[in-house]
Amino acid sequence: MPAIRPTHPQARRLRRDATDAETRFWLEVRDRRLGGFKFRRQATIGSYVVDFLCAECRLAVEIDGGQHGEEVDRKRTASIEGSGYRLIRFWNNDVLGNIDGVLRIVLQALNAAQRQPDAPSPNPLPQAGEG
Repeated sequence: MPAIRPTHPQARRLRRDATDAETRFWLEVRDRRLGGFKFRRQATIGSYVVDFLCAECRLAVEIDGGQHGEEVDRKRTASIEGSGYRLIRFWNNDVLGNIDGVLRIVLQALNAAQRQPDAPSPNPLPQAGEG
């Protein structure tokens, strides 16, 4: 079973009902605005939907509000990282109050992941003549 699955049925609702912090982050990373890296919103990894995903670098970003529980988040993080992804979490107030700092951390993680050539792509390109 591939790590990135078809879009979760609730992803559309999650995108529509995004928090202010999620919307702010999305405006900064959409259309390859952050270092030329492509992000997806509400992407499915295993049985979880992550807020943002750069599949090319296998980096997931979660933006957490007060509804998150420590034990639930720990299990979620372990599952996502067990699927071969790195997960970075930020609090809503960090995104809203220090977006430049948040973006700097994400860009550092993306650049570090890009320098690891042995990490296979979760979405390999077809071979010549395929597709």
